[in-house]
Amino acid sequence: MIGYVTLGTNDLNKAAEFYDNLLKELGAARVFDGERFVAWGADPGTPMLAAMKPFDGNPASVGNGVMIALAAKNTAAVDALHAKALALGAKDEGAPGLRDGGFYCAYFRDPDGNKLNFFCHGG
Repeated sequence: MIGYVTLGTNDLNKAAEFYDNLLKELGAARVFDGERFVAWGADPGTPMLAAMKPFDGNPASVGNGVMIALAAKNTAAVDALHAKALALGAKDEGAPGLRDGGFYCAYFRDPDGNKLNFFCHGG
């Protein structure tokens, strides 16, 4: 159902470097690279994640309550991806662990302050 999700950035080069390094761990690579945006995908026809400068020219800001969840293969992958995000400059928003209903996840904020998580089902 989801075709792509965009995250606003005020520093496209920094965001591109962060997501290039992080998303390659999920098998994703750049599929679009423009003056105002960069998008990553894993396979043709699968959902993409993009970082972009807002088209209205106003500064990018973080939406309170907005979060992007990225699926990981297993709990070890969640742990490794969360650690990689932090090593790349993300801020911890919730350490890896089992949440209600057998949902294993880890939360972080990217260098622009956007909230994301890596998750898998089961513990």
